[in-house]
Amino acid sequence: MRILFAFFAALFLFGFAPLPAQADDAVAPPVATTREARLDQLFVDLKRQRNEKAAERIAARISHEWSQSGSASIDLMMQWSQKAIEDKKFDVALDFLDQVVTLQPAYAEGWNRRATVHFMMNNFGKSMSDIDRTLQLEPRHFGALSGLAQIMAVTGHKQSALEAWQRVLGIYPMMRSAQDQVGTLSEELAGEGI
Repeated sequence: MRILFAFFAALFLFGFAPLPAQADDAVAPPVATTREARLDQLFVDLKRQRNEKAAERIAARISHEWSQSGSASIDLMMQWSQKAIEDKKFDVALDFLDQVVTLQPAYAEGWNRRATVHFMMNNFGKSMSDIDRTLQLEPRHFGALSGLAQIMAVTGHKQSALEAWQRVLGIYPMMRSAQDQVGTLSEELAGEGI
């Protein structure tokens, strides 16, 4: 369970603390001007990238794009929720995130963050509901899919967990944790069939 928490915490932090772009990146920055066009190009780059570190930088840029709500009030509540999470004040974080999703229901990252908090509180049903909403708004959200895979694994649904991890790899092929989980779950499911 400690490993599971550490893994999910790493995913959580990755999504909310994007790495700064480096000038010597092997990947050229996207030239698209609209948010959707930038995201589309970043996802194309992410899928094509075969260098793990360069893929991580692209994923961080995607996370940065997702974090942009377009509202100073929403951004502030997201910051407050992050601080509450870091302080393990999950009820406080949920209060802020409830406001975020009420005020800006089309903001996928608000739903994703709330799903993460529910997961950390072992409220798997509520987490899955928020993951579903996140994926309706952004079907390529590899963080939400990773969370779904974790819930499936924790609740003993190995086949569903494997399928979720495979969806992650369809979007982000170089995600090491997803690769590892696909390998592990495939072996476990093959062993159960014997």
